Amino acid sequence: MEEEVSRNFPAPVKTTAAATAGVNPPAVTNVRKPNRMRARIIQIVSIAILVVLLIVLWRFLGDKAATSGAGGRGGRGSGDVVPVEVAPVTQQDVPIQIKSIGNVEAVTTIAVRSQVEGTLLRVGFVPGQEVRKGDLLFAIDPRPLQAQLSQAEANLLKSMAAVRQGNDIVARDEAAAANDRIIVNRDTKLVEAGVVPREQYDNDQAKLRADEATVRADQSSVLNLQAAQKAEQANVENARVQLSYTTIRAPLAGKTGNLAVTAGNLVRANDTISMVTITTSSPIYVTFSVPERDLVRIRQSSGKEGLAVQGQIPGDEANPVMGKLSLVDNTVDPATGTVRLKATFINNDRRLYPGQFVNVVLTLGTANQAIVVPSQAVQIGQDKSFVYVVKADGTAEMRTVKTGTTIDTMTVVEDGLKPGEQVVTDGQLRIVPGAKVQVRTPGQGGRGGQGQGGQDQGGNQGQSSDQSGQGKGGQRRGGGNQ
Repeated sequence: MEEEVSRNFPAPVKTTAAATAGVNPPAVTNVRKPNRMRARIIQIVSIAILVVLLIVLWRFLGDKAATSGAGGRGGRGSGDVVPVEVAPVTQQDVPIQIKSIGNVEAVTTIAVRSQVEGTLLRVGFVPGQEVRKGDLLFAIDPRPLQAQLSQAEANLLKSMAAVRQGNDIVARDEAAAANDRIIVNRDTKLVEAGVVPREQYDNDQAKLRADEATVRADQSSVLNLQAAQKAEQANVENARVQLSYTTIRAPLAGKTGNLAVTAGNLVRANDTISMVTITTSSPIYVTFSVPERDLVRIRQSSGKEGLAVQGQIPGDEANPVMGKLSLVDNTVDPATGTVRLKATFINNDRRLYPGQFVNVVLTLGTANQAIVVPSQAVQIGQDKSFVYVVKADGTAEMRTVKTGTTIDTMTVVEDGLKPGEQVVTDGQLRIVPGAKVQVRTPGQGGRGGQGQGGQDQGGNQGQSSDQSGQGKGGQRRGGGNQ
């Protein structure tokens, strides 16, 4: 039975092929390895081709979408009407201004310090109070310095007595010398007559010279005593000055700052920390910087009366303060390319505060009949400014302009526009060059925009649809967005 099965179902081909061809099993393994590598290569190439196809398809669909979007926008620009608000280009006299940010500085700032050491007895002001020149600020214990003054005055009296005593001695010795001089003069005649011996005459002359030397010595002693008296007088004056330092008064009128020391504390002479700081509030400076390119215009516009400077206080811009330009620095900062300017303000109402930042407007003059447009009409690009001009055929034209200063809500246009032209002030985001526009009033702005949006979204409404139908569609869209 097994033999019949063997004859009907021969052995597997693998064994028969190996036995017939006489090839060892390892040879079959070597044949399969190139087949696996080939399969892997085919898989890698297929994946790469698929990736390339996906990239090409993505680029194709992206370009198609961009083309369709541009076509849609172009269609709106050439076919659809974009509602916009416009304003005419006008001419008017506008001030020539330079704007900057300034810092308020006090004209004078004084740090009050004690010049003597002692116990602080009293503070004569409240921190933050306005003081006048000469008002009492601090009182320091004067007793030690009063004792030093009394000692100096006693030493002065002693030196004055010594001077008087020296003068008396000089007078006595001068009298003795005068008597000797008389005796010598008399002996001179008697010696010639032979009445007085020569020896007595010589002794009288020697005594006269000794008395005269004594007088000179006494006079020198008196000079020394007088010098000592002056020294003692200086000590008395110094003691009086030191005593006066125990009362500290305001050196000028101004506003006091924070109090660093209170009554009862020991204060030291010329301490590093000031007891209080006083700043003047009227007048006051505002320092600001402008680009060096404006320096020529500032110098040309400066006159005897000075240029007007306006200071706008943050939070109170509606009530600016007025001042005059008082300083143009003599050097340009090479690091920033700016020059420092300083304006003086009266500041009677104390609105300007030292250290405060304010917006500064320097007026150089007036530009007659300058071309101006509303500031919202000017659009800022990457490297230029432009406006949309509505032409006579109802299309929008993008016009590059050169802008100047901004005055309130108007901007000066130095180049690019002519008086009488119409510029778009609202609706610029939906405009492309050459787009059809429709002028609308400010009250119709929201409804017009909604109606146009409803027409774009519906897609089944034609250009002949009435404005009310567009408004309803816009309202339905607005309701859906809400």
